[in-house]
Amino acid sequence: MAKSKSVFVCQNCGSESPKWIGKCYSCGEWNTFVEEVVMTGKSKSASLSGAVEAPRQKPVSVNQVTVDDLPRIDTGIGEFNRVLGGGMVPGALVLLGGEPGIGKSTLVLQMALMLTGKKILYVSGEESPQQIKLRANRLVPNQGDHCLVVSETSLERIINHINQVKPDLVIIDSVQTLEREGVESAPGSVSQIRESTAVILRLAKEQNLPVLLIGHINKEGSLAGPKVLEHMVDVVLQFEGDRHYMYRILRSIKNRFGSTSEIGIFEMLSTGLREVSNPSEMLLAHQDEDMSGIAISAAIEGLRPFLIEVQALASTAAYGTPQRSSTGFDLRRLNMLLAVLEKRAGFKLAAKDVFLNIAGGLKVTDPAIDLSVVSAVLSSNTDLPVSREICLTGEVGLSGEIRPVTRIEQRIGEAEKLGFKSIIVPRYNKGIDFKKFDIKVVQAGKLEEAFRQLFS
Repeated sequence: MAKSKSVFVCQNCGSESPKWIGKCYSCGEWNTFVEEVVMTGKSKSASLSGAVEAPRQKPVSVNQVTVDDLPRIDTGIGEFNRVLGGGMVPGALVLLGGEPGIGKSTLVLQMALMLTGKKILYVSGEESPQQIKLRANRLVPNQGDHCLVVSETSLERIINHINQVKPDLVIIDSVQTLEREGVESAPGSVSQIRESTAVILRLAKEQNLPVLLIGHINKEGSLAGPKVLEHMVDVVLQFEGDRHYMYRILRSIKNRFGSTSEIGIFEMLSTGLREVSNPSEMLLAHQDEDMSGIAISAAIEGLRPFLIEVQALASTAAYGTPQRSSTGFDLRRLNMLLAVLEKRAGFKLAAKDVFLNIAGGLKVTDPAIDLSVVSAVLSSNTDLPVSREICLTGEVGLSGEIRPVTRIEQRIGEAEKLGFKSIIVPRYNKGIDFKKFDIKVVQAGKLEEAFRQLFS
């Protein structure tokens, strides 16, 4: 007979301890251990003994495995398809995470309403059908006959609904609200999330049914629940952005069926999320006159090139110790670039406050915007504007050299498409015929050469 036993489980990584401890010995987090009840005894030992049931499948060689041509499911949203790698794969388990209020439920409900040729089962553990209906009327009115909604948290009853409805796609909002019978811990705990996801994964693979799970994130920005959750699913998507800005980015963190370098950009409106097909025009402020402290960079996020506006402000430190602040750009890299400016280029910034901002609320990790960052800082420090007809791209090294960047042709083509007259690129990008572009391409190997082109 099975017996119950209490253990303490870390809610961050899933590590177990026989007693409560303040700091997790596995992940190092504090105050994350919660008491949970687990079942032990004959039922557990029997499953681990040698008397197991016969396997459902026999091992076969790779050459004997037959692959059915299963077409991907078009979500009806081009940016969503781009991040997924072409659409939803039948039998795939997709996990979508993001901060509260960022628009996760809005995105998946809008997708469900636009999939008119498929039968969708939308399971919500956080909202009633009436609340979902109010949002549906705002997003895509009069297109919900194919989308079935149910408010349920019991995993067993959800599986019964799936077996009765036989949908083409299942959406569960959210995985933290699921509750499985036999697991004594509360919904949202490590045990409930792990066991519920395992059952859903097995159901998706057996019925070849795509399932989209919505997950919350913790204060550190990672998905709430054990790390094993991200290993179990096929695709992990992150929906991010600043709620004070209207733009959202859908980023792929893990994708077994596509690239993890793609991103999708959306604009949050009162009628839902709108796809942004040309992010460059969105991120560039259209001003009539040149202003100091602004430089345009040709960046690449994923496989898509776009131009972003880098804004900098350098002023005399008022309280002795200079401040360094950055929004949308790595602060440690900013400090490194400021040190390069002072040591290699001879500009004294040790007594200056420096503030940096990436326009549009984006977070950019492309090192090719280094040249725009140092140019914007120098422009603000000297109060000399950078021409709005010049675009820049290049990584800055510690010796002050401008290092080559990837996909230089795509960056130049994007700047040319948006009407820029010239672009400064690294000199060490070899093997490219710059004469085929109508835009003037200026090559620079050192910071001094780039500054001479910008401020002469």
